[in-house]
Amino acid sequence: MVLFRNKDSHTDEFEESAHARAHRLELTRSFTIEVVPMKNLETGRQHLPAGSTLSVTCSPAKGIEETQRLTEDFLAQGFDPIPHFAARMVRDKAHTAELAAWCRSLGLSRIFLVGGDADPPGGYFDAVEFLSDFLETDHGLTSLGVTAYPDHHAFISDEKLHAALHAKQSLLAEAGLDGWCSTQMCFDSEVIEGWIRYERAAGLTLPIHLGVSGVIDKAKLMTMGMRIGLGQSLGYLKKNRAAIAKMMTSSSYDPNDLLMPLSEANLELGVEAVHMYTFNQIEATESWRNETLASY
Repeated sequence: MVLFRNKDSHTDEFEESAHARAHRLELTRSFTIEVVPMKNLETGRQHLPAGSTLSVTCSPAKGIEETQRLTEDFLAQGFDPIPHFAARMVRDKAHTAELAAWCRSLGLSRIFLVGGDADPPGGYFDAVEFLSDFLETDHGLTSLGVTAYPDHHAFISDEKLHAALHAKQSLLAEAGLDGWCSTQMCFDSEVIEGWIRYERAAGLTLPIHLGVSGVIDKAKLMTMGMRIGLGQSLGYLKKNRAAIAKMMTSSSYDPNDLLMPLSEANLELGVEAVHMYTFNQIEATESWRNETLASY
């Protein structure tokens, strides 16, 4: 067991076994980079590692079509894109069939499913309804990701979130399709660990991809966090004096602030990957990754 101190902290100490450290470094080495259909993507994409796995989000303003366009563009450039489908933006069953045919035509192996915020919704009220129809199509996928919410949701109760997650797991199992769940961006390691332990005890067997903020300018993080509904998690920063003190004395967020305290739990509880929320500020996050891996 190695005892280490976070390089930017004077109070927090974490014990990490050799196996847990190796796992943390592998999570760092292989994380999925989330990209957002925004203007700053053109600058950010210049810093994407060749062949990297990209999670291509679905913008409420630009629609699924822009996600599809970006996916095709990234695929042609040799990346491994995972497009997001927002269930509430799908028009009807015919549109579902079109999306499935598009996946098969491109030879995609994975997509990521979110409920979405479209109001009013199209043909589907939530992700469970869409998934049920989608799994009946000839989609050609080998795996499908779904959302998970350790830190609550602005409009949906924890009970409904729990039921929906387990319903998605059941639908995937019945269809014989592998899956995973990616957690929302959250800054509170205790909340995350508690949620994973609760869900594992309740029968969640899906691999977990941990949602982590990239190296984001703190002002940008706060602004974007409020735009995408991270009030609960940002509230943690306001309540936690150590966390907010660190945010005030550093220019950007350090992903190790979450990965280090969760190191042992990630290994124990089946956290198999990291979903890195970059908000297209990719250069800084890639510099952090290279520095972290080079330090061991």
